[in-house]
Amino acid sequence: MLYSLRKSLFLLLCTLAGILPLSHAQVTTQSTTTGPTNRQALTLEECVQIALQNNPQIKQAGLQVSANENNLIQSKWQRWPNLGFNASQGFSFGRNIDPFTNQFVQQNISFNNYSLNSNVTLFNGFQLQNTIKQNSLTLQASEKDLAATRNDIILNVALAYLQVISNQELIEAARQQGAATQLQLDRTQRLVDAGSVAESQLFDLRAQLANDELTLVNAQNTVESAKLSLKQLMNLPGSETIEVVTLTAPDPTLQAYGTSVNEVFETALSNLPQMQAAELRVQSAAKAVEIAKAQGLPSLTFSAGMSTAFSSAAPKQRFVADGTGFTTKQVVSQTRFVQAGEFTFPVTDVVTVPNGADQTFNYLDQLNFNRNSSLNLSLRVPIFSNFQTKYRVANARIQQQNLEAQSNIVTQQIRQNVEQAYIDMSNSGKRYSATANQVRALEEAFRVAESRFGAGAINSAEYNIAKANLDQARFNLIQTKYDYIFRTKILDFYMNKPISVE
Repeated sequence: MLYSLRKSLFLLLCTLAGILPLSHAQVTTQSTTTGPTNRQALTLEECVQIALQNNPQIKQAGLQVSANENNLIQSKWQRWPNLGFNASQGFSFGRNIDPFTNQFVQQNISFNNYSLNSNVTLFNGFQLQNTIKQNSLTLQASEKDLAATRNDIILNVALAYLQVISNQELIEAARQQGAATQLQLDRTQRLVDAGSVAESQLFDLRAQLANDELTLVNAQNTVESAKLSLKQLMNLPGSETIEVVTLTAPDPTLQAYGTSVNEVFETALSNLPQMQAAELRVQSAAKAVEIAKAQGLPSLTFSAGMSTAFSSAAPKQRFVADGTGFTTKQVVSQTRFVQAGEFTFPVTDVVTVPNGADQTFNYLDQLNFNRNSSLNLSLRVPIFSNFQTKYRVANARIQQQNLEAQSNIVTQQIRQNVEQAYIDMSNSGKRYSATANQVRALEEAFRVAESRFGAGAINSAEYNIAKANLDQARFNLIQTKYDYIFRTKILDFYMNKPISVE
């Protein structure tokens, strides 16, 4: 009900000012608090923009949209291969395996390993595709949440703005009442001076003037309180001086609303962002069920890699054929030894290479020599996973049902708000019509009382009663006028109609 009231207030002000369209206002939020740059009166649009720029809830909802957008982009990149590089440095002491020859050696070894790896998922039960769709729906739902949050702020600002301008109209009515009492007091003062009427009547009129002045002060105080509420919604300091553009609504024409309550409800369901957000979350939950089911399906992955290594145990030179030099050479083994008593001697081999020569085997040469590449196609078929997939699917379906129930709750709330707004509009029209009739009757009664008071037929107390009744009725008429207008405009909002005062 409160949501409908706020919606109606916003639409009323849109109608009066003619500055905001029916669609939700799109205002770019900024990171700094802003306020009026001068002492000029603020329009409704300016108040709304300041509130949207300064409100932390708007910024928080905007950040959530950005986070969900990042999740969507990241999930799309999951379809592409990844690429990683690994490097390591190690030291081994004592008896070790030479990583270059894979033989045991009795020496300290330093070694390096380098690898470049990539893999891509070819099929995983359409998890990637459904995750992308789910994140897209989640992003859209958060955008609708942002729109709903923005509208809530706008409606709160509109409510405070309406309170300011309606109380300003009451101030003007109080001033007119005080002026009328002052005129009557001046007239009575002349009659008292002339000895035509008793001085007691003068005292009664002075008391009435004091009451009118108190009414004016109360109305002024109410305006200041309304302005404070408006400044707080705009996130401005209370010491900031602001004025608003005064809007005067014309008297409404009491006509039957041209659309049934069911038609208003059906149109509202397709327009309100909170309804759209609830439906999007139900769709997102359906994708979560599909993702959970896919965990029980086979998956196919392709990977590729390249690696190389360096070992300090590798020989620093190699005996190769190059068409020059010697054909044989003695090579002392680094891995084979002969034990003679307490002494250990390495085995010496005689290597024969036609036209052989020594060649330096440096760091980069060893890395190039040890290069290897691999390609791998991996198939994973889940057979039994302790019912993890089964209960993940069950929980995902429960979450989907929960969100469906939440969507039904939102639908029910909208229906109740529309029905309440419809009957409130009807009742408000009846109150306005009755109050307008009351004002006309009391105006005639006061005209007669004023004439009789001038002729001395009634005393000042009776005159003041007639005037007080008329003053109160006029105050009520102002309030019921605004109440009827904004309750009519809320139905226009639900019907997605252009706002007008005609």
